[in-house]
Amino acid sequence: MDERASEAEPTLSPIRTGLRCRCPRCGKAPLFEGLLAVRPRCPVCGLDLAGHDSGDGPAVLAILIVGFIVVGLALVVEVKYQPPFWLHALLWLPLTLGLGILLLRPLKAWLVAEAYRRRRSEFTAGDRI
Repeated sequence: MDERASEAEPTLSPIRTGLRCRCPRCGKAPLFEGLLAVRPRCPVCGLDLAGHDSGDGPAVLAILIVGFIVVGLALVVEVKYQPPFWLHALLWLPLTLGLGILLLRPLKAWLVAEAYRRRRSEFTAGDRI
């Protein structure tokens, strides 16, 4: 694919493609193989995704978001109802794990889509081979 063709292609919203966990170029194919493994190449548009990972960003964002939600709720429950500590563990550990797992996929897909949007030439370099 030459540079003029890649510049003319429509730019999809990174947030929309991230929430749907789809390819950042075409928005049609799933971005992941399995739980969090990014596909090496998009089966629909052929975008080279190998080596374009989001690093630790999704985990950090998930920790911050889940921490804010769980700590806020735990504080409200503690002040209002004062349950025993075992009940806190029973409430907040499953919520923390569940929210963390649910948030990782869309956050990772969003960060891969943002990287594609900002560094498109690095993604399309593998297409010229």
